[in-house]
Formats: sequence, C-alpha cells, structure tokens
Amino acid sequence: MSYESETQERRRSGASEIAGRAKTAWRGFPAPARWTVLAVAAFLLYWLVSSLFFSGNEVNYRTATASRGTIEQTVTALGSLQPKNYVDVGAQVSGQLKEVHVEVGDAVKQGDLLAEIDAKVYETEVAAARARLSDLESQLSGAEAELVLARRQHARNLDLAKIDAVSREALDTTETSVKTIAARIGSLKAQIEQQKSTLEGGETNLGFTKIYSPIDGTVTAQVALRGQTLNANQTAPTIMTVSDLATMTVEAQVAEADVGKLKAGMPVYFTTLGAPQERWNSTVRQVLPTPEIVNEVVLFTVLVDIANPDGRLMKDMTAQVFFVLNRSEDAIIVPVGAVSEGRDGRSHVSVMTDRGPQEREVETGIANRMNVEILSGVAEGDLVVTGVTSADAPAGGAGGGRTRRMGFL
Repeated sequence: MSYESETQERRRSGASEIAGRAKTAWRGFPAPARWTVLAVAAFLLYWLVSSLFFSGNEVNYRTATASRGTIEQTVTALGSLQPKNYVDVGAQVSGQLKEVHVEVGDAVKQGDLLAEIDAKVYETEVAAARARLSDLESQLSGAEAELVLARRQHARNLDLAKIDAVSREALDTTETSVKTIAARIGSLKAQIEQQKSTLEGGETNLGFTKIYSPIDGTVTAQVALRGQTLNANQTAPTIMTVSDLATMTVEAQVAEADVGKLKAGMPVYFTTLGAPQERWNSTVRQVLPTPEIVNEVVLFTVLVDIANPDGRLMKDMTAQVFFVLNRSEDAIIVPVGAVSEGRDGRSHVSVMTDRGPQEREVETGIANRMNVEILSGVAEGDLVVTGVTSADAPAGGAGGGRTRRMGFL
C-alpha cells in the first residue's frame, strides 16, 4: 500500500470514528432535549430564508384622511409696507435752518409749525419794498396835486383866450403841463402796482421761512438738521417727511409669469414677519404697468391698500402677499400626493379598505402645491394612500426603505 492510500484510509477511519461517536452521543441525549434542538434549528432556518427571500416584498402604505376645509389657489409675492399718503416737506426759500420744532415719530396736525428758516434777509427785503412803495405813493399824491393846479391854470387861460387876453403860447404851455403831469401820474400808478407785487412776493418769501405741516400725520423722517444751510435755488431741499399712517399700501413685487393672473379688485391677504399667523385682508388697488428689472428678473409692482387704525403696520415692514385666484370653502381636501393621472387621462385616488387599497376615479377641483379639492369619488373621512414604502432593510436599520408616490400607470 502506498503512502497516499494509507493516508486516505486513515482519514476515512477517523471520520467514521467521529461520526460513530457523534451518533452515540446524540442517542445519549434524552428525547425532550433532542426535540428542543430540532425546533431551534428549524426556527433559525425559517428566519434565514424569510430574511433572504421575503423581506424586500413587504409593503407599507402612507395614508392621510380626506377632510373638509377651505382650499385656495394663490399667487405669492414679497412686498413692503409704505404709507399711502405722505409729503416730503421742503424749503421754498434758501437760508439757515434756525429751528426744528418736531422729532421723528411725533404726530402733527395740518397747519402745525414744523421748522423755521432764518428770516433776517427776507425781513429786510420786505421793509425795503414797503419803503419804496410809500415813496411812490407820496410822489403820486404830489403829482395829483400838481395836476389839479395845472388844470385850473389851463382852464383860466382858455377863458382869457376867448377875449384875446392871453397868448397862444401860454395857452399851449398850460395844456402841455396838464398832459405831462397826467402821464407822470399814470407812470407812478404803474410803478406802485409793480412795487405792490414786489412787496407781496417778499412777504410770501418771508412767510416761507416758517414751514407748516401740509397734512395730518406722523413725522417719519428728518433729513435736514438745525443749523444746516438750505439752498432752494435749483431744487426744493427736503427737511422731513410727514406720513399719514392711517392707511398703508403694500407694494408687492410680482413676477411677469404671474402678473397676468392679477387684476384690480381681486381678493388678497398678507402676513408680516412679526405676526406670521395673522392675516390682513384687502383687495388689489392697481397693477402698475411699468416693471422693475432686478438681476435680469422682470418684476411688476402691485398696490394693495389696508386700513391701519391702530398703527400696528409700520413703514418698510416686509409682507408675504397671497393673491387669491380661486377659493372653495367646505370642500373635501386630500394631499396632492394622493392624486395621480391614469393612462385614461383621468384622476385617480387609492382609498384604503378592509381588503387593502382600492383605486377610484375622482373629479378634482382647485389644486395648490399642498392639497387638491375632490368634487366626487372620495368621501369625508376616507383614508387615502399618499405613498408606498418598500422595506428593503429591517425597520430602524441603516438605509431605511424607499418611498414612492402613488401612481397608476
């Protein structure tokens, strides 16, 4: 016998010996112990086969309840709040700002004194104009007295000329004197009217040195400070802004893709950053025709007025604006993920029943990014399927499962 054959024979003999010993040991176990070991082995085998071949086919459904409520289709935009009525109060004359009688935030009434410009120069001009006017009026009085005398002399010469008691030259002289004095009186009267206009303009400029509020409102900005020199020769310098905060205007920036859906009078509401849960309801006042281009994006300004009696809305607040295109109340609503379009081009919803999901054809109404109105096919309280989860890994294990939206292909 060769060495290899001897080795193989020894291995067979050893294996037979081990098998014999194992068989003897197994027979040595009590019967209950042998049955327990077999049951455990069978359970482990079943668990292994189920994990390898059937875990990937487990299906979990994501559901939502069809409920009644209000659904809206809206166009959203960002905007800012501005006073509807405001006035940039400026200076109509040049000079040093002598006094400012109000501060930002003060409430003012129409006619209240807001500020004063140094009036010395204008007071001097008015005084000079009045003096010049008095001088002209005095000259007029003197000329009128001279005219009376000249007319008497001319009348006397006319009487003497009838009896040839006065020369023709003397008669012509008195006649010329009357006409000359009358012409001077006319010139003085014209100068007086001109000087009255000059005086009136000077008094007006003097009045402009006191600046009054043109409207009831609140001082919302102050541009010029006390002691600053104002130059009104080219443009009227702004001193402060007075705004009527009782009515505010939302200036919303709407993209050109949506502005065609908007029109004056349509309902709108907005919220502010400080009170995101509170709605302010109004209507569109105007869609401005001229756009503003920001970073190559065309935006149109839409104006919305809102009453502000308690002053809670303030200038330059940011507003999230919602223009209501369609609205339905007491409607049956389901999440948008529950509705899909089948091959027949109609809308379908899968409703959970005792026998599992049941596909139904539905008629839809208003839809937005979150929900869809169901006109028929689904009742209030129905449990609709919004998605399917395939468990590719044990619950809580790494990777989770894949979720897909319901679809009927």
